[in-house]
Amino acid sequence: MCYDYHGTWENFTGPNAALYDPKSNVSTSSGIGSWIQAGVSPKKLVMGLPLYGRTWKLLDPNVNGIGARAVGKGPEDGILDYYQVLEFNKENNAIVNFDGQTVSYYSYAGGFWVGYDDSITIDWKVQFARSRGLGGYFFWALGQDKDWIISKQASNSWDH
Repeated sequence: MCYDYHGTWENFTGPNAALYDPKSNVSTSSGIGSWIQAGVSPKKLVMGLPLYGRTWKLLDPNVNGIGARAVGKGPEDGILDYYQVLEFNKENNAIVNFDGQTVSYYSYAGGFWVGYDDSITIDWKVQFARSRGLGGYFFWALGQDKDWIISKQASNSWDH
């Protein structure tokens, strides 16, 4: 499971499934690396990826990056399925940001913040799994990818 690294149990925003984290070891690369260093064969490891985003209500809507102070859950009790993230972004004219350090996306609008993956970040993460010789990847949960946007990209990335 390479997700739920951050959520509304914390009082600050963060990427749901950071591939890397330059400020801590709470990341997929660190976790996978630890298992391999401990002697687990990479072929026995499978990378779990989320098809949903984690949401927060920002303490100050003008402070809205990764690590921004938060005061609770955002829309849908703190979790949006991927297709709901797309709807949130469109309906609220959200500002969307890619964070290259963590290989994740986040968006914000109206005092709410969403951390999530899209087909681009999933592509990078599947390529990471493949390059490390992992046994594969899985999604939680497939029904959250309404039009199979992310799952198709992941399949193509794994096969090529």
